[in-house]
Amino acid sequence: MISETLQNALTEVRPLPIRYTVDDLECIPEDTNRYELIGGKLFVSRAPHLDHQRTVTNLIIAFGEYLKKNPIGEIFTTPGVIFSPKDAVIPDLVFATHETVKKNVAGEEEKFEGKFIAAPELMIEILSYGKQDVKRDRVFKRQLYGDYGVKEYWIIDGLFNTIEVYQLEDGGQQLVKRFEIYETIETPLLPDFSLKLSDIFRN
Repeated sequence: MISETLQNALTEVRPLPIRYTVDDLECIPEDTNRYELIGGKLFVSRAPHLDHQRTVTNLIIAFGEYLKKNPIGEIFTTPGVIFSPKDAVIPDLVFATHETVKKNVAGEEEKFEGKFIAAPELMIEILSYGKQDVKRDRVFKRQLYGDYGVKEYWIIDGLFNTIEVYQLEDGGQQLVKRFEIYETIETPLLPDFSLKLSDIFRN
């Protein structure tokens, strides 16, 4: 016999979780927040800490110096990446080859003009230490980027001065290595590229 508590739970009318689309985001007034969708769930981020901005700047310098000598692609800060009507993110940094930019960025007079509509090669997130933010980057985005074929994903942790490098394997983002501040990162996406973590986390 079903208990009264279970009976009430089974018959209780509960509101369905709200799910949004990219078209809904277009209706939000411009402000300083970052609005992202993963599986239709809305994630809102506020303006980042200055340490976050310093890390972004140091990464731009490092990638910029490499790409000046090896003009194989571009590095972008906070681009729109729209994988589907219910999956749209704004990563901190993205690297894409010129060929990928030409193929995967919406052109003039197309919907989502100037935004990625398919995966770039490398996506980078710098952790912000809200509980929801960490779970979003470590769990939801890692799964999302695997599902949509991002070749490599970096999670940068400024609190512990580490960078986790994930690569696409067996349809998901698999951890390759967690790099410490005294180490140097190399990636098959960028021939002859090397990145000293000590240069990225310097003040």
